[in-house]
Amino acid sequence: MTSTPPRPPSPTEWLNRFLAAYCRRRPVNATFIGIHDHDALLPDFSDRGLADLVIEMASLLSDGATIDLEKTTPIERLDLRVAFGFLTTQLWEFGSNHGPRGNPSLAVSEAVFGAMSLLLSDFAPYPARLASLEARLSAVPRLLAQARDQIRTAPLPWIERALRECRGTLAFLEQGIATLEGRPATLDRAAAAAAAAVSDYRDYLLGQLAPRASSRAAAGEEALTLLLREAHFTDQSPAEIARFTEEELSKAEAELAAAGRTMPAASGASLDYQREWEAARARAVAADLITWPDFPIRYRPRPSWAAAAAPDLYFLHYRAPAAFGHPEPHEYLVPDDHPGDSAVRLNHVIHHGGIGHHLQNWYAYRSASRIGRIAAVDCASRTAMLAGGTMAEGWACYATDLMAEIGYLTPEERLDEIATRRRICARAIVDVELHSGRFGFERAARFYRERAGMTGEQAAAEVTKNSMFPGGAVIYLLGLEGIHQLRRQLAQRGGNGFSLKAFHDRLLSFGSLPVPLIAQEMLRETEAATR
Repeated sequence: MTSTPPRPPSPTEWLNRFLAAYCRRRPVNATFIGIHDHDALLPDFSDRGLADLVIEMASLLSDGATIDLEKTTPIERLDLRVAFGFLTTQLWEFGSNHGPRGNPSLAVSEAVFGAMSLLLSDFAPYPARLASLEARLSAVPRLLAQARDQIRTAPLPWIERALRECRGTLAFLEQGIATLEGRPATLDRAAAAAAAAVSDYRDYLLGQLAPRASSRAAAGEEALTLLLREAHFTDQSPAEIARFTEEELSKAEAELAAAGRTMPAASGASLDYQREWEAARARAVAADLITWPDFPIRYRPRPSWAAAAAPDLYFLHYRAPAAFGHPEPHEYLVPDDHPGDSAVRLNHVIHHGGIGHHLQNWYAYRSASRIGRIAAVDCASRTAMLAGGTMAEGWACYATDLMAEIGYLTPEERLDEIATRRRICARAIVDVELHSGRFGFERAARFYRERAGMTGEQAAAEVTKNSMFPGGAVIYLLGLEGIHQLRRQLAQRGGNGFSLKAFHDRLLSFGSLPVPLIAQEMLRETEAATR
């Protein structure tokens, strides 16, 4: 008697299983996303935990392959394609030294931001968040012990970054926790035990891991090609990206040289962040660039619990609100020192807090795409999914171009924006050349100093980040150019009937999905409407 093969899961059933597994296996990411079922937990980096995760991801990928994509809706197909790509690239990462088995930074980042994620907003009553905080701090010794067991060698720059993060984590545990009002004595004891574990981990990094540091951090061209295909969904090869980006970098350098500029403008008088935000919004709305809903933001200083720790951590001024259940207004933590008028307007208002990331997040969180809602949420050391990058960062860069188009930027700010373009081009080149094996650490750092105007310290930190997260630095230029190209295509097809506002509204409605996939769908919609 033959058995009946199991029924393929429906797209909804499969995505439910995928997202539930994602949040269960990545509890700190879940907190940032706004799913709070796992707020008391940290990830499991034990041999058994990592093996079970790999088995689960492989099983999801296998079951997903049985779904008949011809019977799915367009948005379901997009979600499935991105989720399949995520699983494919994560299976590579967890089998490489770029995952928990080889990157000493990951565990300490999960430990400290597992705690900080519970304090960054009032998503739940304060006592409940303190209880979860105590539980997570109590789990830090186990997580860091697991990391010591996993990591037998790592590149020295990765070790040095992990040591800086240990310093920031200790500042949070030993100074920041003490500023929390109404905390129970048990929380202080959990923080002390966590601090002892971080100190032990730091000693392991210094005494045992650093002496046997490896020299190779490149993922390899094959892995980079996989990430480009399965996370960013571009058909460009690494070599093609490098050639195009070198041309764009040379153009930016020529524009800056013609203007007699090599570095951003010096600081000016102090601007009021909130007033500048209101002015930028009013100008964008008046120019009919986009539908801008009420999504308030409030600029305020860093909280006291983060003051000593933040400089050594991936502590963002603008961290994406949770996709679900975020309180309003969202709080933007302004720099301690005034960064200069141009940086306030370009970076903290336009790129991050206004028409750039913040507005794109509003659209993403209301997207029909379940993956598009969460992919670009900022987590412990990077966004929830690499696939969200070309849309999130590409749009933020494109949005600054938009404000220049309507004459909002001053001439000095326009030059500063060209300097930023020079930097994102340089980052894309290093991303490709480093992981393809044509650049080493020193050559990449020199390239940044000579071609992007970075200081030695900035260049070293950037190369370290590039090496740890392959495929992460190309997202700015891939997304920016992809959006501009799609706009040109649709404007040409639409003629006098093309609406820039309608284009932007529809583009953002897909959420944080890869720009090439959104472009395919929008072009398909246009063709269908024409027919």
